[in-house]
Amino acid sequence: MAPPPLVTQADLEASLHRTVDPAQAALAIRRASARVRKYCRQMITFVADDTVMLPGNSRVLRLPQTKILVDATHPLTVVELFGVSNVEYNAVEGRDFTRIGSELTRGEAWWAPTRLMGWPWMRPQGIWSQRVRVTYSHGYTEIPDDIVDIVLDLATLNMINPGGLRSETIDDYSRTFAAETIGGAQLSKDHKDALRPYRVSAFSVTPVT
Repeated sequence: MAPPPLVTQADLEASLHRTVDPAQAALAIRRASARVRKYCRQMITFVADDTVMLPGNSRVLRLPQTKILVDATHPLTVVELFGVSNVEYNAVEGRDFTRIGSELTRGEAWWAPTRLMGWPWMRPQGIWSQRVRVTYSHGYTEIPDDIVDIVLDLATLNMINPGGLRSETIDDYSRTFAAETIGGAQLSKDHKDALRPYRVSAFSVTPVT
């Protein structure tokens, strides 16, 4: 299922100060939202109880999505899987690992990790097992204003030139479109600078498929 758009048609119409065709607006917003998500490598919108399988074999496990929410309604569940039979061990925050942001660190910092450490019978220290299943909630229930502004910028450019034309002529009138609107609106340097706090590294952990 496609992720929800990062802005609404009402947001776009308020930005443009006019009404827009719903189908054109939906396409422009979807394309703009996809550009921002691709650059940030993040869903951004809130997702509750998302389950991912992550590769372990290290002391620090990095969750692929940031802005983690953990509370009584949205628990963080971490399960280590061992061997071909997938023996499960429930890792508990504060006992088996510590959490800072989206990083889960296995064991105690003063233990030098070895390949055998981290198994259930040595749970206070060590490294994560080969595979770890994590269920967690992440993202924003309200999209930050700076992200909204950028999506609206891109959506506006997509509305101006939905066909990706370089120029058009109607009777005696002609106009040339800006390069950034050709083939779909692209993120500018200013956009990328503003999105940098929301962007995760390309070297972040990739979920196991």
